[in-house]
Parts: sequence; C-alpha cells; structure tokens
Amino acid sequence: MDNKIVKMKKLKHFFILMALLLGSFAIYAQVVNRNSKNMTFRQKVLKTLYPAFIWITKAAGKNVEKLSSTKEPIVSFYTLSDTLNNNTALSFETLKGKKVLLVNTASDCGYTNQYDDLQKLSELYKEKLVVIGYPANDFKEQEKGTDTDIAQFCKLNYGVTFPLVKKSVVIKSAQQNLVFNWLSNATKNGWNDKAPSWNFSKYLVNENGVLVNYFDPSVTPLDAEVKSAIEH
Repeated sequence: MDNKIVKMKKLKHFFILMALLLGSFAIYAQVVNRNSKNMTFRQKVLKTLYPAFIWITKAAGKNVEKLSSTKEPIVSFYTLSDTLNNNTALSFETLKGKKVLLVNTASDCGYTNQYDDLQKLSELYKEKLVVIGYPANDFKEQEKGTDTDIAQFCKLNYGVTFPLVKKSVVIKSAQQNLVFNWLSNATKNGWNDKAPSWNFSKYLVNENGVLVNYFDPSVTPLDAEVKSAIEH
C-alpha cells in the first residue's frame, strides 16, 4: 500500500510539473506572438520555438557551414538583374559600392524568424549593406504563398523593408534563378559551387562584386562572423 501511495504522489507531482511547464510555454508563446498577424498555428509555434531550434541545430552541428574566399569572379556580379515581387526591375549594377547579402527565404520554416534578424541587420548597416530576400518553395514546400502573400506576411510580422525578389527556384536545376546560379557556380563566381543547403542560406558579396562568404542557415544573421564580414 505504501509503495502505491508513493507512486501516486510521484505521478501527481509529474502532472503538476507538466501543467506548469505547458502553462509557462503557453504564456511565453503569447508574448512572442503578441504582434503576429495572419499567422497560421504552425507559424506561431515555429516562431515560439525558434531559439530552441537554433540551439539544437548548432549543438547537433547541422547547417552550420561557413565558407569564404576572395577570388575574383569570372562573370561580373553586376551583369545580373532580377525582378522584385512588386514587378520592379532590379539591375545589380545599381548595387556597386555596397555589400549585398542574398538569402533564400520561406514563411513556414524553423528558420523563418530570421526575417527579424535580417531586418535588424539591414537597419544596422544601412549605409553599407543591401539585404535581398529570395522566397523559394524548394525545401519541404515551406513557401507556398504568392508574391503578394509573402510580401504581406513579411511586412506585417517582421517589419521587412529590404527588397524581396519574386518567388523562384534557388536549388540547382534547369529552373534555377540566374542569380543563385551565379552564386553556386564556381565557373561564374570564381570559387563556390555550394547551393543553399536549406532555407535562409546566406551569400555575401562585397562592394566590388566579389562573393566573399557563404553562411549556412543555422548561422544567424546577427552572428558575430556575419557582422564581422560586413564590417570589413
């Protein structure tokens, strides 16, 4: 009988602890998502879990690769162009003299909260850096929205003001966006063949049009090495 009572008490304590943890998580989720608008339940959960997600991926050594080089491109970065999601043409020649961070993005990804850090980065280095988002549905179909949906989502939930390009394909294929073809083709950029490993892979081009860094998704936009690469 005594053993049964002890087990019942332990079970009761376990359920109380679980209730407290769930309650705390629910409160934290409400705080994190207090400004979320038109987000799905999945998006709210991913936003809430983002800090833990980044910690786990880094601890597991997942999506943490960093590459760098100063080799000159074979095909000039400034010959490229693209179309923004509002149908405005963007000639990369207009980006001369500034560093450019190109990031493939998605709205339903564990890394989606990096939109917030990318916006902060663009504001922090507004005099020397242009951040450009490339929405893509290439990884687990985590960007199914239209260009209008994507722009609205980014503006409402993350205050994004940096340019977003029309949704395209960023992985290596016959349909690959020409800019990402340049970024992931050593015969064009001079050294790098690595295509995005997942959503929110980051490519940094310096003010002279040289691809100087690649950062995997788990390397956050405000990581010390990213900021150092921008500052130097």
